[in-house]
Amino acid sequence: MTDPSLLLLLTRIADALDRLAPPPRPVWDLSRSRLFRCDGESLALTAAPDYPLPVELLLGVDRQKRIFQANLDRFARGLPANAALLWGARGTGKSSMVKAAFMAATQDHPHLRLIEIEADDLAALPRLFSVLRTVPEQVVVFCDDLSFEEGAGTAKALKSALEGGVAGPPANVLFVATSNRRHLMPREHASDDAIAAAEDAEETVSVSDRFGLWIGFPPMDQPTYLSAVTAYAAKADLTAPDLERRALQWAIQRGGRSGRVAMQFIRDLAGEMGQPLPF
Repeated sequence: MTDPSLLLLLTRIADALDRLAPPPRPVWDLSRSRLFRCDGESLALTAAPDYPLPVELLLGVDRQKRIFQANLDRFARGLPANAALLWGARGTGKSSMVKAAFMAATQDHPHLRLIEIEADDLAALPRLFSVLRTVPEQVVVFCDDLSFEEGAGTAKALKSALEGGVAGPPANVLFVATSNRRHLMPREHASDDAIAAAEDAEETVSVSDRFGLWIGFPPMDQPTYLSAVTAYAAKADLTAPDLERRALQWAIQRGGRSGRVAMQFIRDLAGEMGQPLPF
C-alpha cells in the first residue's frame, strides 16, 4: 500500500516540474492568411487583413522601392537576401513600403507570409525565429518604429536573432524594420555610469550593422506631395476644383509634407464628400 504522504510529495514534485518546463511550441496554420501579428509572450499569431494600398501609389520613393522589392524578390525565390532597415523622416512611407511591396510580391510568390512584432516584444525574437525555422513558408518578420529606448537588453536579443547562434539565422526568415534613426539610438541616452552608457550605445549601434540593407527616406518636397495627393484622389475618384490649394493648406496645418499627410488629407476629403476609400 502506497504511503499517502509519498503520493502527495510526488504530486507536488510533478506540478513543480510542469511549471519549470518550457512552454510547448505553438502550432501555426500560416495558410489562413498572408499577414499576422505576433504576441511576444505567447508567440500566438493573429491573422490580419490584406494591406489595401497598392505599391504603385507610393510616390517619390522610386529608388527605395526598386531596392527593397529586388531584395524581397530574391528572398521569395529562395536566394540570399539581406535584413533591411528602412529609416528616415516620419510619414515618408517606410512601413507602407514594407506592407505594400509584400502584398505585391505575394502575387508571384503565394508562399510568402509576413508576421509583425512590436518593438516592445523584441526579446521574443530568438524564440520566434526558432519556431519559424520549422515552417515551410518564406516569412518576413517586420518590426515597425524600431529603437532601443531601454538600453542594450533588447538590442542583444535582436542581434542574437539576426546572427542565429551556431545554427545561423533561418534561411526562410527575412527581418525587416523601420526606424526614424539609422543607428537606432534613442535621442537622449543618459546614465549615471558613463562606461555603461557607452557600452549600451556601442551595443545598439552594432545592431544596425547587422542590417545588410539600409534604405533612407528623405522628407517629401512640394511637387512630390502634390503628385501624391493627385494620385490618391484619382484612385479614390475624388474631384475638387481647388484640390492642390486645399492640400497645401492641410500640409501647413499639419506642419509638414509627407505621404502620410497626403493620405490624411484625402481621407478627410472623402469623408467630406461622403465617399468611401478603396484603400
